[in-house]
Amino acid sequence: MYQLNWNLDSIYQGGVNGADFQQHLAEFKKMLQQFTQTMQTLADRALDEKIFPTLTQALDVYQTLLSRQLTLDLFVNAWAADNYGNPTYRPIQVQLEQLATQVIEPEQILQRLLGVMPEPVFQKFVAQPTIGQIKFSVQEMRSTAQRLLAPATEKLLKQMQLDGLSAWSSHYETLVGGLTVKYVDEHNQEQTISAGQALNEIDGYPDAKVRARIMQAYEQMWTQVEDLAADTLNHLAGARLTEQRARHETDFLAEPLRLNRMSQATLEMMWQVVEAHQVMFKPYFKRRAELLGVTELGWQDQTAPLGTLGNYQPQKMSYDETAQLIIENFAKYSPKMAQFAQNAFEKQWIEAENRPGKQPGGWMESVPDSQESRIFLTFTGSPNDAATIAHELGHGFHTEVLKNLPYLRNDYAMNVAETASTFAELVVNDANVKKAQSDAERVALLDAKLANPIAMFMNINARYRFEQQFYQERKVGYVPASRLNEMMEAAQKAAFQGTLTTWHPHFWASKLHFYADDVPFYNFPYTFGYLFSLGIYTWAKKQPDFEAAYIALLQDTAAMTTEELAQKHLHVDLTQPDFWEQGVKAIQADLDEYLTLSAQFVK
Repeated sequence: MYQLNWNLDSIYQGGVNGADFQQHLAEFKKMLQQFTQTMQTLADRALDEKIFPTLTQALDVYQTLLSRQLTLDLFVNAWAADNYGNPTYRPIQVQLEQLATQVIEPEQILQRLLGVMPEPVFQKFVAQPTIGQIKFSVQEMRSTAQRLLAPATEKLLKQMQLDGLSAWSSHYETLVGGLTVKYVDEHNQEQTISAGQALNEIDGYPDAKVRARIMQAYEQMWTQVEDLAADTLNHLAGARLTEQRARHETDFLAEPLRLNRMSQATLEMMWQVVEAHQVMFKPYFKRRAELLGVTELGWQDQTAPLGTLGNYQPQKMSYDETAQLIIENFAKYSPKMAQFAQNAFEKQWIEAENRPGKQPGGWMESVPDSQESRIFLTFTGSPNDAATIAHELGHGFHTEVLKNLPYLRNDYAMNVAETASTFAELVVNDANVKKAQSDAERVALLDAKLANPIAMFMNINARYRFEQQFYQERKVGYVPASRLNEMMEAAQKAAFQGTLTTWHPHFWASKLHFYADDVPFYNFPYTFGYLFSLGIYTWAKKQPDFEAAYIALLQDTAAMTTEELAQKHLHVDLTQPDFWEQGVKAIQADLDEYLTLSAQFVK
C-alpha cells in the first residue's frame, strides 16, 4: 500500500533544525560568498576572449547555487505547508529570503557583463560548445541587463522586497492560516473547518442546502477580514507597479508576458478564441441544473456531485486504486512517465493526507540537488483527485526529463509548465471516462472532466478580467474591498455568460494565486497550458514515437520562446486562431456526448 504522507527526511534528515539541513545551508552561504567574490573580480576584467574560461566556470557555479537554493527553499516550505500556521518555519523562510536577495548582486554583475560585452565577443562566447545548451538563457541574461537600474538601486529594491512584495505575500498566508468556517450540517450539527477544508466542501459536498450554507459561511468569513486582504492585495500590486515604473515599463502586462516568453499577439488571440466560445457551455450548465434537480445554479454548484443517476452510485477510489489508474494510463503514452509516477508513489514524494492543519491547494516543486520532486495536495477519493495528482505528476515528469540538462534548462516559464501537467490530467480524465461501465457512470465522469475546460474558459477568464481592471485602477490609487468585490462579481458575470445566479465576490480574497510575489497575473498561463496541452494530446495520437517527441518538446521549454516552441515541435502559429480552435473542437465533442447521454437522467 502506498503511504499518504511524504518523506522529507530523504532530502535532509532531522527537519529544519537537523544537522543535515544546517550543513547544506552553511555550504550554500559559503558558495554564495565565493561566487560573489568571483563576480566582483570579473567586473573589472576586460571583456575579451580571455575571460571566457572564468565566465563559463562562473555560469556553472551560478547554476549549482540556484539548484541548492531551490532545494533548501522546497524543504522549508514543505514543512511549513505540512504544518500550516506553525510559526516555527517563518524565521527560516525569512532567512532564506534574505539569502536570495544576496544572490541578486552577483547575478546582476553576471547579467551586466553579458549585457555590455561587445556583440562580436558575445557571439563567440555563446558559440562555444560549453555554452550551447544554455545559449538561450545566456541571451536572456544579456537582454535582462538592459532593464537593470544602477547596482545600488537594484540592491536596495531587492532588500525592500523582503518587507514589501515578499512580506505581503507571506502576510496573506499568515492571514489564511488562522481562518475557520462554521456551518450546520444536514444532521443539524455545527461543524468547524479550516479555510482549505471549506474549499473542498464547497466543491464537493453532496447536500445542496448544506453546500449553500458552507458557501455563505465562507463568504462571511472573508467579509470579516476583507479589509486586511484588500490591504495585502493593494500593497502587493503597488510594490510591483512601483518597480515597473522604475524600470520604465508602463504596461503592467509586459512583465508577465516576458516571464512567460510569449507575445501580446498570442495572448490576445487565445482570449479572443476563448471568449468567442464561452457560450458553448450554456447548455451544459442548464443540463447540470436539471440533473441536480434545481432551477438555478449557484457558484458552489459548478462542480457539485451529481448524485444518483439511474442506478449508478458514485464510488470513491482508494489512494492505491488512484495510483494504479494513473500509472497504467501514463504507460499507454510513455513508459518513462509511468515509471516516474510509480517512483513518486513508492518513494513517498507525495503528501496527500486529508487532515486539518495543512496548507490549502496543491503544488509540485522539484528537489534539484537530489533529482526528485515533492507533491502537496489533499486526497479525498473523488475522480477529481485522480486528475489533481496526475496534474502534479505531470509537472514532476517535466522536471524529470530535464534533470540531466544544465540547471538553466529547468527555468521554463509558467505557461509551458502548465502544459505537461494538463496533458497528464487529460490522460487520466479520458481514462476515467473510457472505463465507465454504464451511461450513468460515463456522464458522471464526463462531468468531472468538463470541470477543467469550464475553469479555463470561465473561472480563469474571470480572474484575468478582474486582474486587468484591478491593475488599471491600482495605478491611480488604493482600491477598497467594496470595489474589489464589485469588480470580481462583474468579471464572473461576464465570463460565465449568465449561467450562474449567485457569485463569489470575495474570490479575489480567497484565491492564493492573486497573492504570489514571484509571478504577476498568475492566471492566463493556466488557460494557455490547457489549450496547448489539448493540441499536444491531438498531436500525440499521430506520432509514431510519441514519448521521444514529447520529451524533446519538454526539454526545449526553457530554450526558446513559446511561439518558437510551438512552431518547431507542433508546426503551428500561436498568433493565429487555427491552433486554439482545435482545442475548442475537442471540448465541444465532450460537451455533445455529455448532453446526449445525460438526457435520459433529467429529473
